[in-house]
Amino acid sequence: MKTDKGLVRAKSRKGSADNKAAPAEKRTGRLSEPAACERCGAIFSRRVWRSDRRVTKALLDGITWTRCPACKQASAGEYWGRIVIRGGYALEQEEAIRKRIANVDARAQFTQPERRVVSAERNGAVFEVLTTSQKLAHRIVHELKKAFRGRAAYHWSDDGSLFAVWERD
Repeated sequence: MKTDKGLVRAKSRKGSADNKAAPAEKRTGRLSEPAACERCGAIFSRRVWRSDRRVTKALLDGITWTRCPACKQASAGEYWGRIVIRGGYALEQEEAIRKRIANVDARAQFTQPERRVVSAERNGAVFEVLTTSQKLAHRIVHELKKAFRGRAAYHWSDDGSLFAVWERD
């Protein structure tokens, strides 16, 4: 009688993991879905963090509470984008510039909650903004240049971070 290879291979347990009952996070390093951030409320579903998802009772029943990568990065003070804003105009229009930065940040967080402003502080004549992603830093400088004119310069480091300067006299 001829045996099917599929049945023979199905009986072989050689090389299979013996910790299959462990949670997915420990087994593969990946979060179990759905998960929610206890600080910002972003939801991890279908391998993506989103904040615009509607929360239902069914979703909350099986949810795992954790902290999203952006909240971990912000609390640790880590950043991938650094913006330096300088010039006489920037000092005069600081409130308008802060509002524009907040609008760009809010728009980015709506669809991509992992992109956010870590800090925005003024040190003397220089205003410095730190972001969790280089993409958001680039977008903020682009929007400042578009709204208030001025000059922008971008410098990417070997480690993947962005240093951007926007200035207007």
